[in-house]
Amino acid sequence: MASSSKKVIYAALIGNALIAVTKFSASVVTGSSAMLAEGIHSLVDTGNQGLLLYGLHKAKKPPDEKFPFGYGKEVYFWSFVVAIMVFALGAGISLYEGVLHILHPQPVENPLINYVVLGFALVFEGGAWAYAFKEFSQTKGTWSYVQAVQRGKDPTIFMVLFEDSAAVLGLIVAFLGIWLGQLTGIVYLDGIATVIIGVILGGTAVWLAYETKGLLIGESANREVVQGIRELARQLVGVIHVNEVLTMHMGPEFILVNISVDFQDGVSAEQVERSVAMLDNEIKAKHQLVKRVFVEVEDRHVFNIPES
Repeated sequence: MASSSKKVIYAALIGNALIAVTKFSASVVTGSSAMLAEGIHSLVDTGNQGLLLYGLHKAKKPPDEKFPFGYGKEVYFWSFVVAIMVFALGAGISLYEGVLHILHPQPVENPLINYVVLGFALVFEGGAWAYAFKEFSQTKGTWSYVQAVQRGKDPTIFMVLFEDSAAVLGLIVAFLGIWLGQLTGIVYLDGIATVIIGVILGGTAVWLAYETKGLLIGESANREVVQGIRELARQLVGVIHVNEVLTMHMGPEFILVNISVDFQDGVSAEQVERSVAMLDNEIKAKHQLVKRVFVEVEDRHVFNIPES
């Protein structure tokens, strides 16, 4: 999964870097605020992909004394930073430039240059979007696309997909703003298009932040995983009740599990030890993302669970 994430991010980073230079050049020549907003958008996206790659790199660090469960959450932290960057820089600057050009409109010069740049950008962005969508479709499994975003534990692929979707939509808005301004002679339409691009980026950023917040705080494993672990614990010799199963994603590929079970009275310490070791092995064999398992032996009455 990490390899697929990196491929998607590298593809988006190279495309956005080249497009950003082209858009800024066109903005300087033509004076289009929509093109300037698109250039800022591509520059922010380029920086964002760099941050995601940095997060993936940091997440590979092995556990140490200070972080005994590793650095997997680096991915979640930097994904959240990306959402803030999209909101603060992409959306903020675009809205500022759009309002400025509405209040003080300037005619767009040499609009043909903008059309050519936007056309090439749409091809490049569309290609990056198609690649990200293909990888996302392969990793989502049997989930719907909405479920894959809400329940997925690796935010990097869907973040790139969201950014590319916003980029393609922004390009269409920029094209319409410049074309309608040229067609009607209403110079502030370019500024309105820039504001719309800012709103698109702001909405994308809020959604990205919302989806990564839970992972950053400490989201549990998916219900199927939790239920599977509970069933394995129930099948242990001597276990009469599974009190609770607590899980947390310490990274996209690291699940921490804590289980509380109640054994029958009279079960020997040796039998409990064997059962716990067996449960640890079975959980890790069936759920390969589970890296650490802690089992607590506790009376069910501590949890106020009635006799069945």
